[in-house]
Amino acid sequence: MSVVTRFAPSPTGRLHMGHAFSAIRAHDLARAAGGRFLVRIEDIDGTRSRAGHVATIIDDLIWLGLTWDDEVAFQSARLDLYGAALARLRSMGLLYRCYCTRAEIADALSAPHGAVAAYPGTCRGAAARDAPHCWRLDMAAAVARATATGDDLSWTDHGGRVANAALAQGDVVLARKDAPASYHLAVTVDDAAQGVTDVVRGVDLFEATHVHRVLQALLNLPVPQWWHHDLLTGADGQRLAKRHGAPTLAAMRAAGVDGAAVAAALRAGRVPEVRAGRVPETRAGRVPEVPA
Repeated sequence: MSVVTRFAPSPTGRLHMGHAFSAIRAHDLARAAGGRFLVRIEDIDGTRSRAGHVATIIDDLIWLGLTWDDEVAFQSARLDLYGAALARLRSMGLLYRCYCTRAEIADALSAPHGAVAAYPGTCRGAAARDAPHCWRLDMAAAVARATATGDDLSWTDHGGRVANAALAQGDVVLARKDAPASYHLAVTVDDAAQGVTDVVRGVDLFEATHVHRVLQALLNLPVPQWWHHDLLTGADGQRLAKRHGAPTLAAMRAAGVDGAAVAAALRAGRVPEVRAGRVPETRAGRVPEVPA
């Protein structure tokens, strides 16, 4: 099977060096195998997505010297796929309406009888009513159904098997009150629809993969291989992110930094200390090693 990877940013802000590293890893994995690299814009969050960010993302990828196959895909054009998946899961009796507010959930998670790591199932089994609600997956029922045929729901990361731990994630949201699908549902459906064979993304999404593997089993979708990489850190050891002051790729472009030099530095295992017009050779920060 030909290798197919993807880079799927959300247009809710501008890309930074961490995004660049993930995009380069996905791009290079596909190109080294003679496969295909896709770009997908995850713009399902209509309240935060901005068209202007889409154009900036495309310019950033071109600046880095990356090329992709096929037209750029948009989640906002695929809502019928998510609706069909939700309908199928509802027909299995695996979804329930959740009317809880974020404040109510936070209170439940910090209750004195003992904090829990996931949604405690407050609305599971509650009578339906005419009120705003999200749709949650009854995880215990979902895992039981998915494993009934002998599937242990394990998955592969960097070539090694990982035991599934979806139950620890609790009853995750699959459709929000303000969006037709959550990240969990949309990314699972999209990767299958686009034929993605290898998912390259940060280790911060490692736990979410347990959930995605359950959804793949329930919806009879193909199972890719995952490549979760560590997150880039700066010279201070902090994760490179916008909230920690990491420069955006757009700002670097505007300052005259050579995008090809930035990409080369990341490929060589350096987080470049960016200055206007050039990328110095001195190491600043850490690029995670990626197993062959």
